[in-house]
Amino acid sequence: MDHDRICNINEKVKKALAADQRRYIHSVAVANTAMCLASCHGADLENAYIAGLLHDNAKCIDYAEQKAMCRRFEIELSPLEITNPYLIHGKLGAFLAKMKYGIEDISVCEAIKWHTTGKPSMNMLESIVFISDYIEPMRHHADNLDRVRRLAFEDLDKCVTQILSDTIRMLEANNRPIDPMALRAHEYYTK
Repeated sequence: MDHDRICNINEKVKKALAADQRRYIHSVAVANTAMCLASCHGADLENAYIAGLLHDNAKCIDYAEQKAMCRRFEIELSPLEITNPYLIHGKLGAFLAKMKYGIEDISVCEAIKWHTTGKPSMNMLESIVFISDYIEPMRHHADNLDRVRRLAFEDLDKCVTQILSDTIRMLEANNRPIDPMALRAHEYYTK
């Protein structure tokens, strides 16, 4: 691993998330969890760490500014994302990973892009970041968390399936909108 590169990215993320210390702590926890999962499943450690560290890099940007940036940089938003802007940070974060943080590896950017909703047929890095965001050690509110954490180190696809099922069930129970991509991902993984 290129420690100088990681330290440089870490310093930039720390500054970008300075307004929300908890978000920065969460991002580091996701990076560490992603690196552990990558080690367990034979994925690239550096890419997993960087994708985990950058997954919420756009999260502290005000929603109106996120929308404006997406218009300015021609990042297509769905109607659901426009009315529920908390979903935008994945797409914008993937763009910023490349433009602001110099990430050239498309797999890292794609893992950032899909970390919130998931998507059908995620590759290993996408699955690892999606899972890591859900199970990092500071998280404690999700259903079946002990089971999900165990599955993460046993079978990535089963873990993704459990997270999607639990998330959709929670959103339905709270009468909250469900992103169509999450529904497509759930359909894919439950077949």
